Amino acid sequence: MAGSLVRRIGRVMFGACVLAGLAATSARADVRVQIDKSSQRMAVSVDGSPRYDWPVSTGRSGYGTPNGTFHPQAMMRRYFSRKYYNSPMPHAIFFYYGFAIHGTTDISRLGGPASHGCVRLHPAHAATLFALVSREGPRNTTIQITN
Repeated sequence: MAGSLVRRIGRVMFGACVLAGLAATSARADVRVQIDKSSQRMAVSVDGSPRYDWPVSTGRSGYGTPNGTFHPQAMMRRYFSRKYYNSPMPHAIFFYYGFAIHGTTDISRLGGPASHGCVRLHPAHAATLFALVSREGPRNTTIQITN
């Protein structure tokens, strides 16, 4: 009898631990990505706490990056632009039609307008942002772009 009681208590405790684990994994953080075109910087915060501050390149003259508040629409770890010479767009987070935040090999131009309208990041920063948005969820991510 004592053995069955111990087994029953063990099952109840195991079940409680599983439920607690599920509750912990289903909680998502609020990710805010703020892109300032005038300073060519991206600030990323999680649940209101600053996490990252990186240089970016937004649209050069004649190729504007849209202003506004957006949410990720699609995410592609590996993507190549069909419109611009099959250019690589690693860790792309599409937020408005064909506009995306993505990594670039043209890192010397970060900090100044250089793109066809996308928001370019250092490849390591793009991978970090992609992992964060993947983990916390596109629905919990807001992208705000201002002048």
